[in-house]
This record gives sequence, structure tokens and C-alpha cells, in this order.
Amino acid sequence: MSDTLESVDTSAPADRSHGRARRRRRRRIVVPLALVAVIGGTGALAVTRPWEGPGTAAARPSVGHGTVVVEKGSLSSGIQVGGALAFDAPTPVVPAGQGTLTALPAVGSVVRAGGKLYEVDGRPVVLMNGRRPLWRDLGPGIPDGPDVAQLERNLVRLGHAEGLGLSVDGKFTKATAVAVKRWQKSLGARQTGTVARGDVVMLPLDSVRVRRIGAQLGSAVGSASVMTVTDTALVAVVRPAENQLSRFKPNGRVTVKLSDGGTVTGRIRSLVRGGSGDGDDQGGSGDSGGGAEKTEVTIALDDQRRARQAGPSSVTVTIVGDTARDALVVPVTALLALDGGGYGVRVEEGAATRLVRVRLGLVADARAQISGDVRAGDRVVVPK
Repeated sequence: MSDTLESVDTSAPADRSHGRARRRRRRRIVVPLALVAVIGGTGALAVTRPWEGPGTAAARPSVGHGTVVVEKGSLSSGIQVGGALAFDAPTPVVPAGQGTLTALPAVGSVVRAGGKLYEVDGRPVVLMNGRRPLWRDLGPGIPDGPDVAQLERNLVRLGHAEGLGLSVDGKFTKATAVAVKRWQKSLGARQTGTVARGDVVMLPLDSVRVRRIGAQLGSAVGSASVMTVTDTALVAVVRPAENQLSRFKPNGRVTVKLSDGGTVTGRIRSLVRGGSGDGDDQGGSGDSGGGAEKTEVTIALDDQRRARQAGPSSVTVTIVGDTARDALVVPVTALLALDGGGYGVRVEEGAATRLVRVRLGLVADARAQISGDVRAGDRVVVPK
């Protein structure tokens, strides 16, 4: 030990001088770094800007700063998607049988079950409620079947089976034939007691609205649709982006803002890839361009009267997520990521600022809920 100390003490003067110079240089380097640490705050509060990507600082020009007021209010993570009000369930009507179209309804007209939808060879073709198209003529002696039951159900609903004791059992009985004749008499048609498959259009609706006419008077009935009809109820239709679809859950509740400024509530009824792709009667669904097919979301509305006041038009659909009430809210650009985790904000105090650690709550629409040593009305630093 003493040999070691002695060798150090007897070093050449030039070597001692060189060593002192190195130590002075080290001290000169350390002092500015210590000042930087003092100016920037303690080591635990060293900050980065979380909205900036890595490796951008060197290439970025210097950023100016301003301040914004810390606000107190509500913050919601809901999303909004543009869409349209449209009449529900567009359905093409393809006539059965043969003949010439002799009458067609006006676009926008409403036809109820039991009413004339169009004419073929001067004979009315009537709308009835049912999911099964007629695929055969129905009359006495026909084998039992669900198509017979469907006809009987309509005859009962329209009041033509009153007093006959007609059972909706799928059997074409004498009572069924009498009810058919009563129905034919009400139309001014020949009373045969038999229903030809071209005499009726079965649709699963009690009334329809004519959306489009696809044939001309005088044209022959074929395999093409003569018109497109819809339900008389309005629905909201949106086509959200793929990254928004997870928020649209079947039976989920939404709020629909109408074009006149009013709102109605609704329920998510269906999600269909590609949707109908038909923009008629809509105020613009927001995305009719090409590219990959989007999922069409249909929303049933709770208040049809209110929806009809607005009519087919553009709407904004809001899905409400988490909500923070009486929250302190700042722009996300005011947040500074702290070394060791967590976030802070710089609060203005006169001509200076202080760095304050905050707890982060709900983040939505580029705003963040914070709590800590911050009050509503304080001003925090943000980049310009």
C-alpha cells in the first residue's frame, strides 16, 4: 500500500500536470450537464412528447409553444359515423305467369296488403303478406301445403272469411273457396274460387312503398323485376370503416342526429358485408366509391313519426362509449411522457412553468381527462 502511494507522489511533474488538466476538463463537462438537469427538472420528471414518433427530433425544426386552458366538463369515447335515412328492405318484385303490363303504380305510392300492386292483361295483381312466393295455382282439390295456409291467413286478415269458420290449416276447403270468391268480388274480378300464381305477390310486409319502376307499360311479363318496393318504415344506414366495426354490436343502442337538427334513438339491427349498394332515397351514405366492400349497418329507429318529419336525408349516428363527467380536460398534445412511466403537463405560472405529474383518465377525440395538482382554468403548454 505504501509503495503504491509513494509511486503516485513521485510522479514526474509533467504527468501530474497532465492529470490535473484531464480532471479539470471532466469537471468542465459535468457542470453544464448538471445545469441541464436542473433546468429540465429532476431526473424522474424528464420528459418526451408522446405524440412524436421516434427518430423525428433531429429532422424536425424547432416547435413554437402556446397555452390552452384546462377545461372542466364531460368527455365521451363515443364515435360518430355519417349515414342516411332510407326506407327499409328494398325488394324487387318479379311477376309470375304471362301477359302484358297494363297498369303500374307511381313511384312513392304506398300499397297495403289486399291492394292492387299492378295490372296484367287488365287483371289486378294483389299484394298479400307472406314469405313464400306462390309457386302453383291454388284451388279445390289442391294438395295441402303451407302456401294454402298463407293464402287462408290473408283471407282471414282481409275480412273475407267472416262467418265461414275458415281454419288456417293449409287445407283448401269449401270455406276457403268461398272466401276466395268474396275476395275476387271485392276486386271486381271474375269469381272463380281459384287463385292463379300470377294473381298475387307475396311479400313479408303489411304495406310497401314503391321505390322504383323497372318496366314500361305494354311490356311483356318475364323473369325481370317490374319494380322495387320497400317497407314504409325508415331506418338509418351507415357503412363504417373496418376499424370502427367493433363498436357496432347487434342490438346495440345508438343516437341518430337528423338533418333538421333533431335526434332519435335506435337499435343496431343488422350488419351485412357489402350491403345493398343502392343509394336511392338516401341523403348520401358517405362512401359510394370503389375499393373493398364495406359492411352496411342497418339501424331500426324508435320514433318513426319523428324520422318521417326529416324524411330520407343525411344523418350522423353516434355510438356512446365511456363517459367522464365533471372531468378536467386538456388536448392530448399537452401530455408529456415522463421517464419511468406516467404523464405530466407544464402549467403556466406567471412568466415560468412548472412540470406537474398527472393521472390519465379517458382519452377521446384528441382530448384527455387528467387529475393531479391541476385546476380548471389553469393554462398548460401545448405545441403550436
